[in-house]
Amino acid sequence: MSGAELARIKRLSELLEQFRREYYEHDNPSVSDAVYDSLVEELRRLAKKHPGKVNPDLIGSRIGGAPQKKFAKAKHNERMMSLEDVKSVEELKDWEQRLTKNVGTTKLGGYYVELKVDGLALSLLYKNGVLTRAATRGDGEVGEEVTRNILTIHSIPFRVPTNNKLAGEFEVRGEVYLPKAAFEQLNNERAKANEPLFANPRNAAAGAVRQLDPAITASRPLAFMAYGLKHDSLQSHDQEHVELAKLGFETDRYAKKVSTLEEVIRFIEKMLDTREQLSFQVDGVVITLADKNLFTKAGTVGNHPRGAVAYKWPAEEVTTKLLDITIQVGRVGTLTPVAELEPVRVAGTTVHRATLHNADEIERKGIMIGDTVIVRKAGDIIPEIVGPVEKLRTGKERKFIFPKKCPICGSSVERKAGEVAFRCSNKRCYGSVLLQLRHFTSKPAFDVVGLGPKVVTALYDANLIREPADIFELTADEIASLERFGSLSAQNLINAINARRTVTLARFIYALGIRHVGTETAQLLSTEFGSINTLRQASQADLVNIREIGPIVGKSIHDFFQQKSHQLMIDRLLKHVTIEGVARTKKGKLSGKSIVITGTLTSMDRATAQEKARAAGADVNDSVSKKTSYLVVGDKPGSKVKKAKDFGVVILTEDEFLKLIKN
Repeated sequence: MSGAELARIKRLSELLEQFRREYYEHDNPSVSDAVYDSLVEELRRLAKKHPGKVNPDLIGSRIGGAPQKKFAKAKHNERMMSLEDVKSVEELKDWEQRLTKNVGTTKLGGYYVELKVDGLALSLLYKNGVLTRAATRGDGEVGEEVTRNILTIHSIPFRVPTNNKLAGEFEVRGEVYLPKAAFEQLNNERAKANEPLFANPRNAAAGAVRQLDPAITASRPLAFMAYGLKHDSLQSHDQEHVELAKLGFETDRYAKKVSTLEEVIRFIEKMLDTREQLSFQVDGVVITLADKNLFTKAGTVGNHPRGAVAYKWPAEEVTTKLLDITIQVGRVGTLTPVAELEPVRVAGTTVHRATLHNADEIERKGIMIGDTVIVRKAGDIIPEIVGPVEKLRTGKERKFIFPKKCPICGSSVERKAGEVAFRCSNKRCYGSVLLQLRHFTSKPAFDVVGLGPKVVTALYDANLIREPADIFELTADEIASLERFGSLSAQNLINAINARRTVTLARFIYALGIRHVGTETAQLLSTEFGSINTLRQASQADLVNIREIGPIVGKSIHDFFQQKSHQLMIDRLLKHVTIEGVARTKKGKLSGKSIVITGTLTSMDRATAQEKARAAGADVNDSVSKKTSYLVVGDKPGSKVKKAKDFGVVILTEDEFLKLIKN
């Protein structure tokens, strides 16, 4: 074992022990659950490489934390175990295969699926229908006796109806949780009182239960959701839920018994879309063998029952190593620092790179090359670096120094007063020119089929194109001279270029690559000015007076058209390109409606769909708000669907959208 890996194991172990105590014993974590899990995963990988060098308690064998001395100890009649985590369908299938081997049959009798409430695990002991003891999980064997505090939670009955089936003594297990709305209100009140905020609802709930004064517990609107009932008369897990409901306990209303793993996967996918709408916080789905006899037969491994697992949602925050910081030159010459990462899975995708925005951001966050960093990615949001885990530094990390020369052309780098961005001083920098050409041919712009980034680069390297108008002066013979091109493919590309000699004004404006001008602003300018020549002659005041355009965007547009090089570029383009007249918006099915399109459509690209929506009278936007009338959803739509549901926006499939604009 290398000295570096040994030191890493030692530091990770110390840090995870600290985080574990913060979470379980003090209810005051300093890192998110996702970051904690990510560091545990790294320690597990090191443990596999170096058996015997890692304390097994830190990678899953230990449950929770030691009972606090201020509470009486309560020994559990039956050990309260934790569940093994699975984070993918593949891991779920592997679990089922191991399960069939352990129980000796492929006829498992189905599964019970239920939401994994993110709360404080609790054991409630009833004798002859009366609650006699409430205890936290503690270390699994011994917990903290918190009966007086638990009696203040209205959803936990002090007395339950008795029957022959549940005669004598039985145990109820579940989670104490704080509803999301109550958590937000609690933190708002603490903020007004200048008190530290709670990190999450789970810790707010745990902190309330573990108080010596029951009045503090009673002051928070805690709730309890039951998931288990320990009694010899019950033969299946779904029976437990039926009996719990009869006793008056809240149970998961989404929970159900399913027959196959395919049904389990469908339940997980449905709950992944539903979870944000729930009134309480969940961090996954629990899958349990429904048959209790088979569950018992499966046995345990460490502190995990083999007959159940917890499917955890894809983490939106993970940790990984920052290997280097490189510079990317944008199409307007902006130098953007990019984090080169040790590959890591986050929010369901593998991330190799993440934006660091600018030099000020790196300085503000205190990020150094070689750091263990927290990477965040939610839905379709671009990955970003949250910050470093400073306590894992070894002393070998180094500060990033922003270059004084452009890494592409070697020209000096400048930074204008009042701006955060550094830019290459060379207006004809290879990097910015190449990106400008790629932007010009992209889908929202001229959308030249076959003229993707690699072909644009090849044409540039062959000195065949230097600015957009050069594209329309290419010949088939010139293209055929390139590697991997023949006469037929060259002619096909010429045909594709010729098919784009007529373009809408909005696409033409967007294709120019004006700073701060996206597709929506381009459409707005098209509608307001009606022609490229009118737009070219507009004053800065004319632009700023448009309601949706502020002083920064207005100045950027005006400055662009004032540059002689840009005027010549547009003049050359207009010799090859015809701009369609701006059609007046028709009154139609979508008149007065606001529409947003997200995800990948199958019958057309997004820009075309937006044009069709505008032709039907719609106001097209990029973001969902309360004013949005329709959200059109394609494949892999991302976080806009959740916002639409929150705002009560009508969600349309691609087929429904096509029918709507056809009508």
